[in-house]
Amino acid sequence: MQIASTLTPATEAELVDCVLEARSTRTPLAIEGGGTRAALGRPIQTARTVSTKAMTGITLHEPAEMIVAARAGTPLAEVERTLALKGQRLAFEPMDHRTLLGSDGDPSIGAVAAMNNSGPRRIAVGAARDSLVGVRFVNGRGEAVKNGGRVMKNVTGLDLVKLLSGSFGTLGILSEVTFKVLPIPESAVTLVYKGLSDAKAIALLTKAIGSPFEVTGAAHLPAGMGRYMARSFIRIEGFAESVDYRFGALKELLSSDGSPSRLEGPDADRLWKAVRDVEFLAEPRDAVIWRVSVKPTDGPKLLDALGPGFSRAHFFDWGGGLVWLATDPAGDGGAARLRAALARLGGYARLERGPAEMRAAEAVFEPLAAPLMQLSAGIKTSFDPDGILNAGRMYAAF
Repeated sequence: MQIASTLTPATEAELVDCVLEARSTRTPLAIEGGGTRAALGRPIQTARTVSTKAMTGITLHEPAEMIVAARAGTPLAEVERTLALKGQRLAFEPMDHRTLLGSDGDPSIGAVAAMNNSGPRRIAVGAARDSLVGVRFVNGRGEAVKNGGRVMKNVTGLDLVKLLSGSFGTLGILSEVTFKVLPIPESAVTLVYKGLSDAKAIALLTKAIGSPFEVTGAAHLPAGMGRYMARSFIRIEGFAESVDYRFGALKELLSSDGSPSRLEGPDADRLWKAVRDVEFLAEPRDAVIWRVSVKPTDGPKLLDALGPGFSRAHFFDWGGGLVWLATDPAGDGGAARLRAALARLGGYARLERGPAEMRAAEAVFEPLAAPLMQLSAGIKTSFDPDGILNAGRMYAAF
């Protein structure tokens, strides 16, 4: 284990020692996996970084039970390769932030769990936390904790698995995670509709998602995105015969919006990767990027509420429930207008990319009402009484 500004424990026991030492000296710690998402969240001032990059290796893979467990620093790509050899995958399609954030390194499986990192297939299979069934972690007291197991089941007591997922390392440092996985489908086809307005496209996607035809992806790129006209995408997956039937059934159901083209194979894979990783908004690099969750049918309403000129560009995922916005970096990057619009419509905004000074001055995560902030601060204190783990990464108060 390297004892320097960056600590790289190779085992959970060494990780415990790192936290105990930091607690004894009241030394704040930044928590890092592969380092690809360091610019996500509020900037924090810490004396040392604890990196899990040396804590690697798949500790369990039982294809018949569709379970995989790996140490937190294991590269996500290694987990995906191992699963693919047995015809399986992480169904929730975790986003790779490297293109959007301009970062290097290898995304880790622990960071996927810690940030509840989920992609376009979330509309069908849920978020990362819905597939996460077990965790091992070290809290701010220096205690190694295990919660969950190898199966999804009702639990008595605290469900720490769901609590840790999405906590951005503020409650504990993950040492091992266990996920349920699903088979890679035999076939995948995307229906492509062209020329629809935002409102008509979201109505189309809503109708498709509400059908019995098991849609696993629903996204819309408005006119002006690159060199293309507006395009709307509906993905279906499964056995080839079933996919062909559902393609025809959806085509008939949605016939009032025109006849779709059929996209499959590597071209379709590249498209959904670009949607997943927000590649359409990666340039220009100075643009501020917002990730906004709303009721799917309210996606176009949000753009109307924000008014013309608010965003440089935008697109929709999750059938309209996830709106990606690129705004001008001047001032607050549109934070005040966006929060005001969401106060009326309902929803949640996260500052996904912005300069450090903006992320320090503005709320990166949706501001919490006073009772929720008090509750969240209490949870933080119970896990990390001295406030040494990623303090201030999510909220300035803790």
